[in-house]
Amino acid sequence: MADHVIDSVESLVAVLGEPHEFLKEKVYSELDGDMQAFIASSTLVMISTLDASGNPDVSPKGDPAGFVRVDGPDVLHIPDRPGNKLAFGFRNLLQNPSIGLLFITPNSRETLRVKGKATLSTDPALLQSMSVKGKPALLATTVQIEECFMHCGKAMIRSGVWQPESWPEKMKSVIARQASRMLEIDESLMESELEKNYQEELY
Repeated sequence: MADHVIDSVESLVAVLGEPHEFLKEKVYSELDGDMQAFIASSTLVMISTLDASGNPDVSPKGDPAGFVRVDGPDVLHIPDRPGNKLAFGFRNLLQNPSIGLLFITPNSRETLRVKGKATLSTDPALLQSMSVKGKPALLATTVQIEECFMHCGKAMIRSGVWQPESWPEKMKSVIARQASRMLEIDESLMESELEKNYQEELY
């Protein structure tokens, strides 16, 4: 196996090839109008962070379209809502401000990738401006953009994620199953409690 490990840029390029010049030039330091419009239609963003030792974490954030506020071409504000309070990503940002974002828009094969540095804010005016159902955000992640580019749709096409006819049957909650074992309670009761939480404590 060691003979097949890629351990240099040269060996990586030998497998993948060189990117087209257009693709190199599509990496921007600021959001253009098309990217800003894409964020305005996005309902889901995956957030990647690193702790002080370089250990990664990825967390999803979702809300109605346009929930991420664009503040000029190089600043974003991402609201946070009630969750599990583990706050792995936020703890990471307090140690290492580097952040990566992947914006996903329903029924779009393309995605938007953003890299930058982040800070956490509890500015009342900012949180109020990102209210949903009359409830302000709990806090905001403010991102100073350093790099951004649109990513092609091949992964979405391969996955069939926007093709309902390819979807499997709805899965039962893995979280409910794990919790029922840990707490030694009936799984159906745990599923019911989880569904109640989803309905009543989104905001």
